[in-house]
Amino acid sequence: MSSKDADPSKHSGRSAAPLDETAYRILDVLRDNGRVSIAALAEKVGISRASAYTRVESLVHDGVITGFSARVDQAKAGLSIGALVFVTVMPQAWASFRERIIEMPDVEWCAITTGEHDAMLLIRAVDVSGVHEFSTGVIAQLPEVRTVVSVVVLDEVIRRPYLLPADLPERDTEVPLGMTRWTPASPGRDTLPPR
Repeated sequence: MSSKDADPSKHSGRSAAPLDETAYRILDVLRDNGRVSIAALAEKVGISRASAYTRVESLVHDGVITGFSARVDQAKAGLSIGALVFVTVMPQAWASFRERIIEMPDVEWCAITTGEHDAMLLIRAVDVSGVHEFSTGVIAQLPEVRTVVSVVVLDEVIRRPYLLPADLPERDTEVPLGMTRWTPASPGRDTLPPR
């Protein structure tokens, strides 16, 4: 199996062909073990090795699989503190804010959000002072930023690599009107591209 990462930027805005059951089974197997051999993958999915290889390469080419990487226990790797940093961005400063965030190695994940804050960052640090230094000494100092709120993560209960449609249970419950309020994103608050 190729270990090179696909370049997601070359696929942005491009729709892949709809996935079939075989593709979903491949993704399910790879979610549990991204290093599985093509022979083992083919056996688990119930297809030939040649078909498994072609299918995986097609999923990479279409941008469904965006890369292969190891999952790391952050605390055992030396970054025992995680924090969520909620940021409110100054109007008309989106392009510059996005560029700055993409260049920051401290940021593990960032999403532009609806609601009270404009962006949510997941950061890692060696200790709590590292969170404070990043939040107040780096993010809050950006001219694009209006406000910053940081919360330390006490326990990461669950973190899945990704979800598939079959993972989502069907629910027959009726949701009462007015229980959820969605705040639309203002123009320019698109999802940040992956690093």
